[in-house]
Amino acid sequence: MYGAVIGDVVGSVYEFAPVKTKDFQIIRPDSRFTDDTVLTIATIDALLNGKSYSSVYKEWYKKYPQTGYGASFVQWAQSEDTKPYNSWGNGSAMRVSPIGWYFDTITEVLDEARKSAEATHNHPEGVKGAQATAAAVYLARSGRTKGQIKEYIEQNFDYKLDEPLASVRTWYKFDVSCQGSVPQAFRAFLEARNFEDAVRNAVSLGGDSDTLACITGAIAEAYYREIPAFLKTEVTARLEPEMIVLLNNFYRIKNIS
Repeated sequence: MYGAVIGDVVGSVYEFAPVKTKDFQIIRPDSRFTDDTVLTIATIDALLNGKSYSSVYKEWYKKYPQTGYGASFVQWAQSEDTKPYNSWGNGSAMRVSPIGWYFDTITEVLDEARKSAEATHNHPEGVKGAQATAAAVYLARSGRTKGQIKEYIEQNFDYKLDEPLASVRTWYKFDVSCQGSVPQAFRAFLEARNFEDAVRNAVSLGGDSDTLACITGAIAEAYYREIPAFLKTEVTARLEPEMIVLLNNFYRIKNIS
């Protein structure tokens, strides 16, 4: 989860000022958390405190309403309606990583990822993006190799993960769909040498950088189990106290070192 949050904060300043290189300032004075962090924390809140996903996403939106949500989510969050709005956007994938850590079988992970997505993103592509991301986190923290993770994702979700990032960069543009961002985030992880390299890969694609790096960072943390101390320090300093409490409680309860 710190991996997802760090990816979000790193990518925040490049979402609307995209870069096509890995050589960028990884933390800037204006780096900040966005809706990706808020809703990842909300997912933790739901898991630890038995809240429904629809209620907890509305609750955390109201706490932090100016952090970059999509228009459809804002309309839903401000309404009394709890019905999903059939979104295929990558919002379902960016907030799901805690589920990959919380449950101990792939069946449970996939089922809970579907439930979290369907609070808002009940389109098949929205559900697929959430399930694929949660599965990748689960497989990574379970000790699977990158080859095994890639094979599972390709076989079970029909994402094509063979195109090298160097090629993807030449044509990739801003895309908030699950189908147009989740595979690219996975590729950023697959080509990485370490956690920081994974996040740099994601941002360097020049797309929806905070969400790409959020998804990539979540998987990379689960795989490498090591985050540079300076990144965690810089990002934690930008979070609200209640966010840090929930994050740390989650790590303690799940015995994540």
